[in-house]
Amino acid sequence: MTCAVCTNTITREMEKLPWVSKTTVNLVANSAVVDFIEPHRAQDIVEGISDLGYDATLDKVQDLGQASKNTDAREVEIKIDGIFCPRCPDRVYATMKNFGTKNVEVLKKPTINRPYLKVRYTPASPTFTVRHILKAIEATDPSLQASIYHPPTLEERSRAIRAKHQRALLWRMILALILAVPSLVFGIVYMSLVSDSDPTKHFLMKPWVSGLNRMEIILFALSTPVYFFGADIFHTRAIKEIWTMWKSGSRTPIGQRFYKFGSMNLLISLGTTIAYFSSIAQMIAAAINHDTDVPADRFYFDSVVFLTLFLLAGRLIEAYSKSKTGSAVEALAKLRPTTALLVEGTGGDVTTTTIPLDQLEHGDIIRVPHGASPAADGIILSGESNFDESSLTGESRPIKKNVGDEVFAGTVNKGSAVTIRATGTSGKSMLDQIVEVVREGQTKRAPVEQIADLMTSYFVPVVTLIAIVTWIIWMVLVETGKVSGEETNTSSGRIAFAFQFAIAVFVVACPCGLGLAAPTAIFVGGGIAANHGILVKGGGEAFEKASRIDCVVFDKTGTLTVGGEPQITDSSMLPEGSIDVPETTILSGLKAIEQSSTHPIAKAIVAFCGAGRSSAELDDIEEVPGKGMKATFKSSELKIAVGNEALLKDLDVVMSDRVLSTLNTWKTEAKSVALVAIRKASTWRLGAILAISDPIRNETVPVVRALQQRGTQVWMLSGDNLTTAKAVAHLVGIPADHVLAEVLPSEKADKVRYLQASAGSRSSSSSGRAMVAMVGDGINDSPALTTADIGIAIGSGSDVAISSADFVLASSQLTAVLTLLDLSKVVFRRIKMNFGWALVYNMVALPIAAGCLYAIQTSSGTHVKLDPVWASLAMALSSLSVVLSSLSLRSGIPFLGFRAKKMVV
Repeated sequence: MTCAVCTNTITREMEKLPWVSKTTVNLVANSAVVDFIEPHRAQDIVEGISDLGYDATLDKVQDLGQASKNTDAREVEIKIDGIFCPRCPDRVYATMKNFGTKNVEVLKKPTINRPYLKVRYTPASPTFTVRHILKAIEATDPSLQASIYHPPTLEERSRAIRAKHQRALLWRMILALILAVPSLVFGIVYMSLVSDSDPTKHFLMKPWVSGLNRMEIILFALSTPVYFFGADIFHTRAIKEIWTMWKSGSRTPIGQRFYKFGSMNLLISLGTTIAYFSSIAQMIAAAINHDTDVPADRFYFDSVVFLTLFLLAGRLIEAYSKSKTGSAVEALAKLRPTTALLVEGTGGDVTTTTIPLDQLEHGDIIRVPHGASPAADGIILSGESNFDESSLTGESRPIKKNVGDEVFAGTVNKGSAVTIRATGTSGKSMLDQIVEVVREGQTKRAPVEQIADLMTSYFVPVVTLIAIVTWIIWMVLVETGKVSGEETNTSSGRIAFAFQFAIAVFVVACPCGLGLAAPTAIFVGGGIAANHGILVKGGGEAFEKASRIDCVVFDKTGTLTVGGEPQITDSSMLPEGSIDVPETTILSGLKAIEQSSTHPIAKAIVAFCGAGRSSAELDDIEEVPGKGMKATFKSSELKIAVGNEALLKDLDVVMSDRVLSTLNTWKTEAKSVALVAIRKASTWRLGAILAISDPIRNETVPVVRALQQRGTQVWMLSGDNLTTAKAVAHLVGIPADHVLAEVLPSEKADKVRYLQASAGSRSSSSSGRAMVAMVGDGINDSPALTTADIGIAIGSGSDVAISSADFVLASSQLTAVLTLLDLSKVVFRRIKMNFGWALVYNMVALPIAAGCLYAIQTSSGTHVKLDPVWASLAMALSSLSVVLSSLSLRSGIPFLGFRAKKMVV
C-alpha cells in the first residue's frame, strides 16, 4: 500500500462482502483488522485482498464472542527438528499422551512435512513446566531437537514488508541513477549547454538510421530499461488495480468504475507511459518522413529517466521515513529480555541456569542481577533494590522495591540483585499489555481521516480528467494559433507541446500527502505518549476529542487522593451503648466482610480489624450498590451491615445527636466515614463508626490549578457524602459548586451527561455541547469513563476501568493528564497542518502544471511552465514533507516538536 487510495480500495471491497461487518486498514503499519461473522472465511479475506493486487498473509484469527478460557492454561507450538521417518510423529504423540495426568492436550500433531506440535497444558512450577515437555520430546530420540516456535508478530511482518518494498525501490533507483548520468550528459549538457560547433555534438546530432540522429537513439536506449525495469513497480500495480476492477466477477458497479478507480501508481504510470510512448511515436514519424530536423524538445526520453529517478527516490525516502513513525510498538517490544536466570533447588543445593524467555512459567523463581531487566513480572522473594520504571511509566526517579513488592518486565534493576517469583509470563506481563494497548490504539482512525478518504477516492479520476482536458485545451490553443512558437510549427510538435502539460498534471498530483497526514501524526503521537507513560487506546479519534476538552471530571478516591493506603484515623465502637455483642465479634465479622474486597476503604477497615484471617464464616453476603454490604454468618443469628449513612437509613438505624455531631466533625476534616450496624434480634442498631483518611496526591493541587488557568472547568465526582467531598474539593482548589457527591455508581454516567449538556463549550463542535473528560480508577467508574467523550484511567486502577478508557496513565501520576491534553492539541494541530499543506499543494500545483502561468514571460523571453521532471520532484517532496512534519513532533524543538512541560510538585 502506498497511499490512502489503497486503504480505501481494500476497505471498500472488503465491506462489500455480506459476511464482513467492519474493516480497518492501517497504511503506516501495513495491516488490516477485519470483523467477520463466518469463521471459515478467514482465508477468503486473504485471497480477496490478494485479488486486489496486494500481498496479504493471515496474522491471527480471534473469536470475539468466545468465552474466556482457563487463564492458567498455556498453548505453545513446538518446532521439532530431526524428524526423519513416518514413525517419529507417532512416537512424539505417544510421549505427549504419557503426560495425561499433567493435563496436556495435543491440539495439532506433527508431521514429516510440518514438524510442529501444538499443545495446551496447565503448568505447575517447578513440578511440571514446558521445559519438561521439551525434554520428553528430545528423550524420544537422540536426533530430535525441540524448541518453542513463535510465528512472526504483526510488527515483524510489517517490518519485513517495508524492507522488501524499500529494497525493490532501492535497486530500481540505482538503475535509474546509473542511467541518469549519461542521460544528463547527452540530453541536457550536449543539447543545451554545448556549442553547436562542438565536433562531438555535431557527431551526435548527425542522422544515423532513417533520419534519426545518434542523440535520439542513445536517449531511447537509456530510457527503455528505466521505463521497463525501473518504473515497472508502478506499471504492474496500476495494471493490477485496473484488472481487478474490470475482471469477470468484479463486485464494483459498472458506473463506479468510471469515477472511482486507480491510485498514485496509475498517475505515475500514465505520466511515464505517455512521455515514453509519445517520444517513440515522434521517432517513428520522423523515421517514416525522413525528417532530419526534429527539435530535441519533442522527445521526453530524458524526462522518463529523471521522472522515474525522482519518483523512486521520493518513494524510497518516504518509505524509510514512514517506517520510523510506527516504531513505538517495536521499541516497547525490545525492552523484553531474551533469557532468564532460573533458580532451582532449595537450601544449599541451589543452581542458577540461563533459559530462553519462552520457557519461563508462572511460579518460576528467577534472579534479576544489577543492570538487568526482570524476565517477567514478579514478586520479590529476597533482596531489595531500586528499579528504573521510566520505560513503562515515564517516571525518571528510581522506585524502591522491597520483599513482597511487584517488579515488571521492561524495567531496569539499578541496585543489588533480587530474587523474584514470576507472576506475569506468556504474554500476560504489564509490558505485553502496554504493547497490546498501543497496537490497538494505532488501528483506530481519526474522524478527520474520513475527509481524506472522500477526497482521495475521487482523486485519480479527477486528475485524469484534468490531464485530458488540459491536453485538449492546449491542442485547441496551438491549432487555432492562440499559442505559437518554434516548437508548435509542425503537427507532431503541437501534439508533443500539449502532451508536456498533461504529463506534468499526471506526475505532480499527489494523494499520498492527504492519506498520510493523519496516520503518521497519530503513530508518532502514540509513541511520544507511550514514552510519557500514557497509553493511547482510542487512537486518532481520542486525540481529536482530547484536543477540544472543555471540562475534566475527577473521581475522588484513588484519583485526587492516593487511594492505595487509606487509614482509619478515628473510631468509636458501640457508640450508642452495649448491644450484647462483644467488640471482637464485631471486628471479626467486619473483617470477614471486607477482606474479599479490593476497594481502598475496605483495605483500611481490614487493617483496622487486625492481622490474620477472620475466624467468622460468612453464610451469605449482599452488596448494596453505592451504599455498602450486608452479611449473615454460619452458626450465628448475627447480621452485620457496613457502609455509608444511606445504607443505615434504609435499615432504620437510629443515631443520636452526639453521633451525628461526631460524624459531621470528621466530614469537615475531609475524612470519609463508614458505619457498622448490628442485628441480633429484630432491629438494626449502630455497632461502630469509623473515620477514614485518604491523603491527597502531591500533584493534585498544581494539576487542578493548571487546568483552571487554561480555562478548563474542573469537577469532582464522588460517592462519598457531600460534606466530605466539599472538604476535599476545598483542599485541592475545586469550587464547591463543582462537586457532585453522594452519586451512586449507576448515576455517574448520568452526571457526565449532565455536564456534557450544561458545562458549556469553548470549541466550535458541531454538537454544541461541552467536551468532557473523565479521570477515574475504579470498577464503578467504568460507566462514566465510557459515557465521557474521553475516558482516562489511572494505570493502577481496575482492569474494568482500564478497558473502558480511551487513555491509560501507566505512571498513575495526574501530571500525565496535562501532558496528555497538551500532546493531543499538538498532534491534532499537526494533522490539520499536514492535511492543509497537502490540500494546498495539490490546489496550487495542478493549475501550474496545467500551464496557467504560461502567459507570463521571463526576461529571457521564455514562458513560465512546469517541466514534467520538476513536477515529479515536487510530487516526491510533497508527500515526504508530510512524513517529516509528523516525525518532527519528536524533536522537542519549540513550535516544531513536542516537549512536556515540567511541573514542580
